[in-house]
Amino acid sequence: MPPIVSDFRAMNTSELHRQYTHNAPLEAAELAAEPMAQLQAWVDAARVAGMIEPTAMTVATVDADGQPSARVVLMRALDGGVVFYTNYLSRKGCALAANPRAAATFWWDRLERSVRVEGAVERLAPAISAVYFHSRPRGSQLASLTSRQSQPMASRASFEARMAENAARYAEGEIPCPEHWGGYRIVPARVEFWQGRDNRAHDRLVYVRAASGWRVERLQP
Repeated sequence: MPPIVSDFRAMNTSELHRQYTHNAPLEAAELAAEPMAQLQAWVDAARVAGMIEPTAMTVATVDADGQPSARVVLMRALDGGVVFYTNYLSRKGCALAANPRAAATFWWDRLERSVRVEGAVERLAPAISAVYFHSRPRGSQLASLTSRQSQPMASRASFEARMAENAARYAEGEIPCPEHWGGYRIVPARVEFWQGRDNRAHDRLVYVRAASGWRVERLQP
Protein backbone atom coordinates (compact mmCIF):
# COMPACT_ATOMS: atom_id res chain seq x y z
CA MET A 1 0.00 0.00 0.00
CA PRO A 2 1.54 3.35 -0.99
CA PRO A 3 2.19 5.85 1.80
CA ILE A 4 -0.45 8.45 2.46
CA VAL A 5 0.99 11.87 1.71
CA SER A 6 -0.81 14.97 2.96
CA ASP A 7 -1.12 17.55 0.21
CA PHE A 8 -1.19 21.07 1.59
CA ARG A 9 -2.54 22.26 -1.75
CA ALA A 10 -5.83 20.52 -0.95
CA MET A 11 -6.23 22.44 2.29
CA ASN A 12 -8.29 25.55 2.64
CA THR A 13 -6.08 28.65 2.46
CA SER A 14 -7.60 29.97 5.69
CA GLU A 15 -6.53 26.76 7.45
CA LEU A 16 -2.98 27.01 6.20
CA HIS A 17 -2.56 30.67 7.01
CA ARG A 18 -4.89 31.23 9.95
CA GLN A 19 -4.34 34.59 11.60
CA TYR A 20 -4.42 34.88 15.38
CA THR A 21 -6.25 38.06 16.32
CA HIS A 22 -8.29 37.04 19.37
CA ASN A 23 -6.23 38.93 21.96
CA ALA A 24 -4.67 42.31 22.50
CA PRO A 25 -0.86 42.29 22.56
CA LEU A 26 0.61 40.53 25.60
CA GLU A 27 2.69 42.89 27.70
CA ALA A 28 5.07 41.95 30.53
CA ALA A 29 3.55 44.65 32.74
CA GLU A 30 0.21 42.83 32.60
CA LEU A 31 1.56 39.52 33.91
CA ALA A 32 1.27 38.36 37.50
CA ALA A 33 4.42 38.51 39.60
CA GLU A 34 4.49 34.71 39.88
CA PRO A 35 4.02 32.32 36.93
CA MET A 36 1.62 29.90 38.64
CA ALA A 37 -0.74 32.80 39.36
CA GLN A 38 -0.61 33.77 35.69
CA LEU A 39 -1.17 30.17 34.65
CA GLN A 40 -4.20 29.97 36.94
CA ALA A 41 -5.64 33.08 35.29
CA TRP A 42 -5.25 31.54 31.83
CA VAL A 43 -6.73 28.20 32.95
CA ASP A 44 -9.72 30.09 34.38
CA ALA A 45 -10.11 31.94 31.08
CA ALA A 46 -10.00 28.62 29.19
CA ARG A 47 -12.73 27.28 31.45
CA VAL A 48 -14.90 30.34 30.79
CA ALA A 49 -14.24 29.96 27.05
CA GLY A 50 -15.83 26.51 27.17
CA MET A 51 -12.79 24.32 26.56
CA ILE A 52 -13.76 20.68 27.12
CA GLU A 53 -10.68 20.02 29.27
CA PRO A 54 -9.17 23.38 30.24
CA THR A 55 -6.60 21.66 32.48
CA ALA A 56 -5.38 19.19 29.83
CA MET A 57 -1.63 19.33 29.26
CA THR A 58 0.96 17.30 27.39
CA VAL A 59 3.62 16.04 29.80
CA ALA A 60 6.96 14.98 28.31
CA THR A 61 9.52 12.80 30.10
CA VAL A 62 12.82 11.14 29.21
CA ASP A 63 13.62 7.62 30.39
CA ALA A 64 16.91 6.07 31.53
CA ASP A 65 17.81 5.27 27.89
CA GLY A 66 17.26 8.86 26.77
CA GLN A 67 14.00 8.03 25.00
CA PRO A 68 11.50 10.91 25.22
CA SER A 69 7.78 10.26 25.44
CA ALA A 70 4.76 12.49 25.83
CA ARG A 71 1.13 12.06 26.81
CA VAL A 72 -1.89 14.18 27.70
CA VAL A 73 -2.84 14.27 31.39
CA LEU A 74 -4.97 16.58 33.51
CA MET A 75 -3.45 19.21 35.76
CA ARG A 76 -5.09 18.78 39.15
CA ALA A 77 -3.61 21.67 41.17
CA LEU A 78 -1.26 24.62 41.00
CA ASP A 79 0.42 24.25 44.35
CA GLY A 80 4.06 25.29 44.24
CA GLY A 81 4.05 23.96 40.69
CA VAL A 82 1.95 21.90 38.31
CA VAL A 83 0.40 18.83 39.97
CA PHE A 84 -0.84 15.67 38.27
CA TYR A 85 -1.56 12.10 39.43
CA THR A 86 -0.65 8.76 37.92
CA ASN A 87 0.54 5.22 38.53
CA TYR A 88 4.15 5.24 39.77
CA LEU A 89 4.82 2.05 37.78
CA SER A 90 3.48 3.46 34.50
CA ARG A 91 5.82 4.39 31.67
CA LYS A 92 5.95 8.01 32.81
CA GLY A 93 6.37 6.97 36.43
CA CYS A 94 9.37 4.80 35.54
CA ALA A 95 10.84 7.60 33.43
CA LEU A 96 10.46 10.06 36.29
CA ALA A 97 12.11 7.62 38.69
CA ALA A 98 15.14 7.51 36.39
CA ASN A 99 15.12 11.16 35.35
CA PRO A 100 12.98 13.35 37.62
CA ARG A 101 12.50 16.23 35.22
CA ALA A 102 9.60 17.02 32.91
CA ALA A 103 8.04 19.56 30.58
CA ALA A 104 4.33 20.31 30.26
CA THR A 105 2.49 22.18 27.52
CA PHE A 106 -1.04 23.60 27.65
CA TRP A 107 -2.84 24.60 24.42
CA TRP A 108 -6.17 26.44 24.26
CA ASP A 109 -7.19 26.94 20.64
CA ARG A 110 -10.24 29.03 21.48
CA LEU A 111 -8.01 31.55 23.23
CA GLU A 112 -5.03 31.27 20.84
CA ARG A 113 -2.80 30.70 23.86
CA SER A 114 -0.26 28.18 25.06
CA VAL A 115 1.91 27.73 28.16
CA ARG A 116 5.11 25.69 28.55
CA VAL A 117 6.37 24.63 31.99
CA GLU A 118 9.78 23.04 32.60
CA GLY A 119 11.39 21.89 35.82
CA ALA A 120 12.32 19.19 38.29
CA VAL A 121 9.65 16.75 39.44
CA GLU A 122 8.91 15.62 42.98
CA ARG A 123 6.41 13.18 44.42
CA LEU A 124 3.66 14.48 46.66
CA ALA A 125 3.40 13.18 50.20
CA PRO A 126 1.29 9.99 50.43
CA ALA A 127 -1.25 11.73 52.67
CA ILE A 128 -1.85 14.40 50.01
CA SER A 129 -2.26 11.78 47.30
CA ALA A 130 -4.70 9.85 49.47
CA VAL A 131 -6.88 12.92 50.03
CA TYR A 132 -7.11 13.51 46.29
CA PHE A 133 -7.64 9.79 45.59
CA HIS A 134 -10.68 9.68 47.87
CA SER A 135 -12.14 12.80 46.25
CA ARG A 136 -12.41 10.97 42.91
CA PRO A 137 -15.51 9.08 41.74
CA ARG A 138 -15.60 5.55 43.13
CA GLY A 139 -15.27 4.04 39.66
CA SER A 140 -12.08 6.01 39.05
CA GLN A 141 -10.69 4.81 42.37
CA LEU A 142 -11.39 1.21 41.39
CA ALA A 143 -9.74 1.69 37.99
CA SER A 144 -6.56 3.10 39.58
CA LEU A 145 -6.47 0.29 42.13
CA THR A 146 -6.91 -2.35 39.41
CA SER A 147 -4.78 -1.00 36.57
CA ARG A 148 -1.19 -2.06 35.99
CA GLN A 149 -0.86 1.05 33.89
CA SER A 150 1.14 0.82 30.65
CA GLN A 151 1.51 -2.98 30.95
CA PRO A 152 0.06 -5.28 28.26
CA MET A 153 -3.25 -6.97 29.08
CA ALA A 154 -4.54 -10.33 27.87
CA SER A 155 -7.92 -8.81 27.04
CA ARG A 156 -10.26 -6.02 28.03
CA ALA A 157 -12.49 -8.66 29.61
CA SER A 158 -9.71 -9.78 31.96
CA PHE A 159 -9.23 -6.21 33.16
CA GLU A 160 -12.96 -5.74 33.69
CA ALA A 161 -13.08 -9.02 35.63
CA ARG A 162 -10.39 -7.76 38.00
CA MET A 163 -12.31 -4.48 38.33
CA ALA A 164 -15.41 -6.45 39.31
CA GLU A 165 -13.42 -8.44 41.87
CA ASN A 166 -12.15 -5.25 43.49
CA ALA A 167 -15.63 -3.73 43.43
CA ALA A 168 -16.93 -6.76 45.31
CA ARG A 169 -13.98 -6.76 47.74
CA TYR A 170 -14.59 -3.11 48.63
CA ALA A 171 -18.34 -3.08 48.26
CA GLU A 172 -18.59 -1.53 51.69
CA GLY A 173 -16.22 0.99 53.16
CA GLU A 174 -13.34 2.97 51.77
CA ILE A 175 -11.24 1.90 48.79
CA PRO A 176 -7.58 2.12 49.85
CA CYS A 177 -5.30 4.45 47.94
CA PRO A 178 -2.81 2.13 46.18
CA GLU A 179 0.86 2.40 47.14
CA HIS A 180 1.70 2.44 43.43
CA TRP A 181 -0.43 5.53 42.73
CA GLY A 182 -0.08 9.20 43.64
CA GLY A 183 0.82 12.73 42.71
CA TYR A 184 3.75 14.51 41.14
CA ARG A 185 4.60 18.18 41.14
CA ILE A 186 6.57 19.84 38.34
CA VAL A 187 8.50 22.53 40.21
CA PRO A 188 8.85 25.28 37.61
CA ALA A 189 12.23 26.65 36.64
CA ARG A 190 11.01 28.15 33.37
CA VAL A 191 7.46 29.02 32.30
CA GLU A 192 6.67 30.47 28.88
CA PHE A 193 3.40 32.21 28.01
CA TRP A 194 2.66 32.23 24.29
CA GLN A 195 -0.12 34.24 22.71
CA GLY A 196 -0.96 34.28 19.03
CA ARG A 197 -0.49 37.38 16.88
CA ASP A 198 -1.14 37.91 13.22
CA ASN A 199 1.52 37.12 10.58
CA ARG A 200 3.04 34.55 13.00
CA ALA A 201 4.69 37.39 14.96
CA HIS A 202 3.49 35.84 18.21
CA ASP A 203 4.04 37.15 21.73
CA ARG A 204 6.33 35.00 23.88
CA LEU A 205 7.03 36.01 27.49
CA VAL A 206 9.01 33.64 29.69
CA TYR A 207 9.49 33.59 33.45
CA VAL A 208 12.96 32.36 34.41
CA ARG A 209 13.73 31.52 38.04
CA ALA A 210 16.34 33.91 39.42
CA ALA A 211 18.23 34.15 42.72
CA SER A 212 15.37 36.15 44.18
CA GLY A 213 12.03 35.46 42.57
CA TRP A 214 11.46 35.54 38.82
CA ARG A 215 12.59 37.60 35.88
CA VAL A 216 10.52 37.95 32.72
CA GLU A 217 12.05 38.01 29.26
CA ARG A 218 10.46 38.54 25.86
CA LEU A 219 11.48 36.01 23.23
CA GLN A 220 11.46 36.43 19.49
CA PRO A 221 8.53 34.65 17.82
